[in-house]
Amino acid sequence: MNKKYILSLTFGALIGLQLEAQTLTGFTKDAVPKQLELEKEFKNTVDFSRFKTHLTEITSVPHVAGSVANEKVKDYMVQSMKAAGWDVTVYPYDLYLSKEPGESIVELVTPIRQPLNQQEYILKEDPYSSHPDLWKGWNAYSGSGDVTAEVVYVNYGTKADFEKLEELGIDMNGKIVLARYGGNFRGYKAKFAEQYGAAGLLIFTDPGDSGYSKGLVYPNGTSFSESSIQRGSLLTADWTGDPLTPFEPALPLDGKTKIKRLNPDEVGFHTIPVTPISYGSAREILGKMEGKPVPASWQGGLPFTYRLEGGKDLTVRLKVKQEKGYVRANNVVGTLKGDTYPDEWIILGCHYDAWSFGSTDPNSGTAMLLSLAETLGQMAKEGKKPARSILIAHWDAEEHGVIGSTEWVEQFRNELGAKAVAYINLDAAVGGRNFGAASSPTLKRSIMDAAKEVAYPDSAKTVYDVWARGSEEPSIGNLGGGSDHIAFYMHVGVPSISGGAGGPSLYHTNYDNLTYYEKFADPTFKMGGTVEQVIGILSLRLANAEIIPYHVGRYAQDLQMHFDAAGKDVKTYHKDFPGFTKSKNSIAELKKSAEALDNKIAEVLASNLNDSKKLITINKDLMSLEKSFIDPKGMYFGNWYRSLYASSDPFSGYASWILPGIKYETEMKSTERLTEWDDRYSTAINDLKYKIDGLMGRL
Repeated sequence: MNKKYILSLTFGALIGLQLEAQTLTGFTKDAVPKQLELEKEFKNTVDFSRFKTHLTEITSVPHVAGSVANEKVKDYMVQSMKAAGWDVTVYPYDLYLSKEPGESIVELVTPIRQPLNQQEYILKEDPYSSHPDLWKGWNAYSGSGDVTAEVVYVNYGTKADFEKLEELGIDMNGKIVLARYGGNFRGYKAKFAEQYGAAGLLIFTDPGDSGYSKGLVYPNGTSFSESSIQRGSLLTADWTGDPLTPFEPALPLDGKTKIKRLNPDEVGFHTIPVTPISYGSAREILGKMEGKPVPASWQGGLPFTYRLEGGKDLTVRLKVKQEKGYVRANNVVGTLKGDTYPDEWIILGCHYDAWSFGSTDPNSGTAMLLSLAETLGQMAKEGKKPARSILIAHWDAEEHGVIGSTEWVEQFRNELGAKAVAYINLDAAVGGRNFGAASSPTLKRSIMDAAKEVAYPDSAKTVYDVWARGSEEPSIGNLGGGSDHIAFYMHVGVPSISGGAGGPSLYHTNYDNLTYYEKFADPTFKMGGTVEQVIGILSLRLANAEIIPYHVGRYAQDLQMHFDAAGKDVKTYHKDFPGFTKSKNSIAELKKSAEALDNKIAEVLASNLNDSKKLITINKDLMSLEKSFIDPKGMYFGNWYRSLYASSDPFSGYASWILPGIKYETEMKSTERLTEWDDRYSTAINDLKYKIDGLMGRL
């Protein structure tokens, strides 16, 4: 039987019930049936086969940022979106980065000479593993050098790990340190290694974290094999984006607009050589170390006792010669112009550059977005355009430090502040079959509601049911670092979501290819269309709702929870701390106003308000709410990070810091600025309440 016909029967029954009973947040009562019919048609228009077509095309060759292959991916995306009826613009930037790995050598020197493997094995089960354009393992923004030295094992290379080694009296000066992946962003491993005097750094994925200890290794399973190597950037500037142009877009050097760039010597790039290796290669070093045993929690998964030092008889050579320079990167942004509110934007994005093939990370998200562009484009051709504009963006150079998206946000900072309703990040969005999301408070309800409308493949449940796992509400994470939502949410204050379906991953290895995808990520290739349906419904609801469906009341709910946690953190080292009194009082008042606004909006929608001028004013006011948390003074750990609500962890790079101003103080065990932060947060929360009260008055 025809697949689309089966889906039509399933969704038709579902919609029949919805038409009778459902109320959609943000829609007037009269608009609900039309929207539900549109969503039914959208789901039936999704062609599940297109995801595989796009994924196969764009991940058939390795395509690192700045490569000819990545240019071809860019051209394919432009062609695909134009054919789907989107207005497509390419935004070029000249970025300062490491374009290629350069030259690198890792070898034992004493007690024996032994070169160590630096690239994944060629596997007969995986035809992609022999591709001639695959590179060794490498870390972008490594320093250059050729050192031969003794070895020190530094566990995960976190700040606490280096402090522990210093406490134990371990001398790292002039040594090559060996760190396992995990615990923090790899760039901080390099930063701390250099800070403690190390001459070089090797990073490996330990089998206890992601290897045979976790299950069968590739190609028989999803765990790292003894030759698998995680690549990645080391960039650790005090801002996100191009390292030479903080706060400004890295526009082309040959363009009309000239941007002042920092001298590379001012940025603080790492100077020591750094490269990643496999645990097969790390075993050859760790197995020959003869120092004191490591603390119990530092023991990894290799079958011998890990040691802190290698001793004088064990020396390793590490050579890296890696050049940095200007590289042209290109963002591809397609626009489906809204027919009612064209200057209100729903932005969806995923980067397209990869460390190798990128079949799960990132291009499962790219392929889904290309298919979504075709689906929405087909509906637009049939006269069913969204009310607000929908933008689909494909970012470049994310893997080097979330650069492409950041430069675009910096270029259009003012427009985004006035026009952006939401940013939805879809990095590696179909990398497995486990749906999940992280979100700013006001959009949590919207992503949950959209997930309720889509059938989960090969089951009688919805995506929401599977996601919630029997709980009243699924777990929704807080937005942290590591992907393209950073500048939108943490620099400009656009409500954001990062979501999709994930699973086990051969993260940043040469094995992240179509063979792995077909065997392990999603052999059915049904999740691509499923995620497209969820994200499409979410986008259409944000685009078509008469009143933007922000859940304003969630601000107070989440703020209360986060301030309770912050107060407990402070009391672990400052027992007499009276609490964030001003902020908590402000939250109590905010709660009343926010709940009143949510109720008032529901009343207005029930009355079928159709005053377009009034709706424009209401929505403009709603878009200003998140900006209450944008403080021009920014954070003390980096004033580019301007959101008082959330930032990435400046010590780990990945984790989410909620209330980052306070979190920084608690991490430093400081009491000096707690009063200042209580004042700054209270001021922001009061500003949010003031805006909400003003909006209430206009309703």
